[in-house]
Amino acid sequence: MRKIGVVVNPIAGMGGRVGLKGTDDSVEEARSRGAEPRAPHRARAALESLSTHASDVRIVTVGGIMGEDEVRSADFDSAPTVVHETPAETTAEDTQRAVEAFLEHDVDLVLFVGGDGTAADVAETISRAERDTPILGVPAGVKIYSSVFAVTPRAAGRIAATYERTERREVNDIDEAAYREGSVQSELKAVVNVPVAEAVQSNKQLSGGSVETLAAGFASDVEPGTTYVLGPGSTLGAIKQQLGFEGSPLGVDVWRADSDVSPTSDSDEGVGSHAGEILVRDGSESDILAALGDRNVVVVSPIGGQGFIFGRGNQQLSPAVLRQSELVVVASNAKLDEIGELRVDIDDPDLESSLRGWQKVRVGRFEHRLLRIV
Repeated sequence: MRKIGVVVNPIAGMGGRVGLKGTDDSVEEARSRGAEPRAPHRARAALESLSTHASDVRIVTVGGIMGEDEVRSADFDSAPTVVHETPAETTAEDTQRAVEAFLEHDVDLVLFVGGDGTAADVAETISRAERDTPILGVPAGVKIYSSVFAVTPRAAGRIAATYERTERREVNDIDEAAYREGSVQSELKAVVNVPVAEAVQSNKQLSGGSVETLAAGFASDVEPGTTYVLGPGSTLGAIKQQLGFEGSPLGVDVWRADSDVSPTSDSDEGVGSHAGEILVRDGSESDILAALGDRNVVVVSPIGGQGFIFGRGNQQLSPAVLRQSELVVVASNAKLDEIGELRVDIDDPDLESSLRGWQKVRVGRFEHRLLRIV
């Protein structure tokens, strides 16, 4: 029998679609912007997958919204062991107390639902206890840089049920205040045991090669009257500069080309300027939806080391936005060589299915490569 401790951070990921770069210390602001909980249904998907793949599993969890509610909805053969109740307002300390209780119950794995902050709380608690209990993350946060998460919630459930060995992996977290200002300051929090499986994601890589020619090529191809929804990252930052504006480095910007686009540039690879208007800077899902026009193009670059084009750090690009838009993917050849394939994780199975398959990726001024979205 495999004994699994399950803890859910119920506020994880709430800031994503409303344009915040995380939910640490920003829960009330997220709620004031209309944010809705994301973690519970992702927890449910993981636990349903776990119950499907596990013939003999015992669950230890926290009362109410931190685990018990979703565990009971997954219809396991036996009732969970509940270690303590959940307060009305949860904090990081509640996650840490839950993990301490799991260790007292000698669980074989801690399955947590959240982002990098939750991963750090879980991992640091295990490290302080000088234990080597494996952990596995169900991705639900805005920031997911650590290499301890499954690529999707359902994959997390399957891995938790079937893994046979573990390996040491890093837990990293970033400073959210600096992140909102456009600076990525990553800090190693712990090194922990994680199940070995192809569907466990890699660390996000924070650097990449030159993309000037790629950006120049994209800018030269902008279409009159088209609305461009430009995702976060340095590659998109180079494109925004070519379009003639300083974008939000870690947010989503919306720019519309004038009906008579007339690009100019100082050189073939220099920063150009194009007739157009910035409609939204660092926008939320609702901001982006309000700015969409007759023809819309979402432009994204995959996360280095992971391959995600949607569902990691750009939840503002929601299914509602994507259903009204065409897709353009851009990346350096070096990044594509590293990741090998593209991934999506957007809480919409039908849309995810429609996105899967071969995707053309712009890698230079004229050059493209085909990569599969899996």
